[in-house]
Amino acid sequence: MHRVVITGLGPVSSIGTGTDDFCHAVRAGKSGISRISSFDVSGFEHQMAGEVADFDGARLVTRLSVADWGRASLFAAAAARLAVDDAGIQDLGDDAAVLMGTTSGEIPHVVTMTESWHRGGPATPDPALAAQLPAGRLALAAAQEIGATGETMTFSAACAAANCAIGYAYDLVSSGEVPVAVAGGADAVSRFTHAAFNRLGALAKDTCRPFDRERDGMLTAEGGAALVLETLDGAVARGARVYAEVLGYAVSCDAYHPSAPEPRSIARTMRSALRRSGVTPDEVDYICAHGTGTRVNDRVEAQAVRDVYGDAAPPVSSLKSMLGHTMGAASGFGSIACALAVSRGFLPPTINHRHADPQLAGLDPVAGTARDATVRVAQNNAFGFGGNNAIVVFGSAPCIS
Repeated sequence: MHRVVITGLGPVSSIGTGTDDFCHAVRAGKSGISRISSFDVSGFEHQMAGEVADFDGARLVTRLSVADWGRASLFAAAAARLAVDDAGIQDLGDDAAVLMGTTSGEIPHVVTMTESWHRGGPATPDPALAAQLPAGRLALAAAQEIGATGETMTFSAACAAANCAIGYAYDLVSSGEVPVAVAGGADAVSRFTHAAFNRLGALAKDTCRPFDRERDGMLTAEGGAALVLETLDGAVARGARVYAEVLGYAVSCDAYHPSAPEPRSIARTMRSALRRSGVTPDEVDYICAHGTGTRVNDRVEAQAVRDVYGDAAPPVSSLKSMLGHTMGAASGFGSIACALAVSRGFLPPTINHRHADPQLAGLDPVAGTARDATVRVAQNNAFGFGGNNAIVVFGSAPCIS
C-alpha cells in the first residue's frame, strides 16, 4: 500500500476561486450569499443562495469549448484545471484517474427544456442542450480539460458525493492502480433544486446559521472543488509541495429515511473512518462538519460527534455558513478546507453563529472568526439524502528527509 498525499487544490466558489483566494476568504469569514440572479425568484419566499457570480468558464479552462458543456461540468473542469496547475503537473495521460461527485448533474438544463415545452416549444428537445444532460459528463469534462485518459467516473451519492469520489481516488492511488487521481465534486444552482428544498421546508430566510440556537435552515449554492491525490513517493520524486496526507475514509448507506440523517449510523461511520486511518478520537484536532444549518441535521451531527468523542470533542465548524450548501461539491470544499487547516494552521469559522444552543452543549463551533491552531488531524464529514454517509480523515504532511 502506498501513502497518499494531497498536492493540488482547485476551489471554484462564491467566496473565492483558486487556493490562495479561497483560503483567504475562509480565514476572513467571507460570505458568498446573495439574492439569486440565475433564475426568476419571484413567487419564492426564500430568494438567497450561494451563486458563483463572477464565474467565467472561458477564462479558467484551456482545452474545452465552453459552449459544449453545462455549468456544472464547467465547474468540474475549472476546478480540475486549477488543482493540477496548483500541483505543478503537466501531463497526465492514461496514468491518472478523474472522479467527480454530484447531486443534480446538469439539472438546470432539464429545467430549461421543461419550461420550453410548457410554453409550447418544440416537441423534441434542443439536441445541443440534450447532449449536455448526462451527469457522467462532469467527470468527462474534467478529464478532457486536464488531458487525463484513464479511469473516469461520476459519483451520485447526494451531498456525500465528493467524499465518495475522494475515497475511491484514495483506494486507486494507495493500491497502486494509478499514481495520481483528481477527485472532487460540482453542482450548479437551479430552480429545480431551490424549489425542492423550499418544498421540504429546509431553506433559511436569508442566512445560514449552523449550530446556532436561531438557525432556520440551509441555502442552496454551487461551485466546483477538486483535489490532486498522488503517492507520497511520486510527490517526493518530483519535488511537489504537499498540503496534507489522506489517512483513510469510510462510507455507509443506512437507508434510514429519504432525507433525515440517522445518528447511530453516522457515529459508526466516524468510528470506521478513524479506525481505518489509524487514528484515535483524542488525536483529532478539527472536524469540518456537514453542518447544513437545519434544526434536525445539526442536532443529529452533534449527537453523533458526542457519541464518538464524548466530552472531549474537537472544534467543529461549517463552511456552509459562508458558501451555502454546494450539494455534490460540499464535501470537496470541506476536504480542501481540511487540507488548508492542516497545512496553514487555522480553524475555519462558522460565521453567523451568535447564540449557543443548549441542545448542542459541549460543541465548539468556532463561532464567528477563524482561529490560529496546530491541526495535525482533521476529519471531514458528509451526509446525504438516502442515508449516504462519507467521512475522510486528513493528517499533517509527512516529514520528508
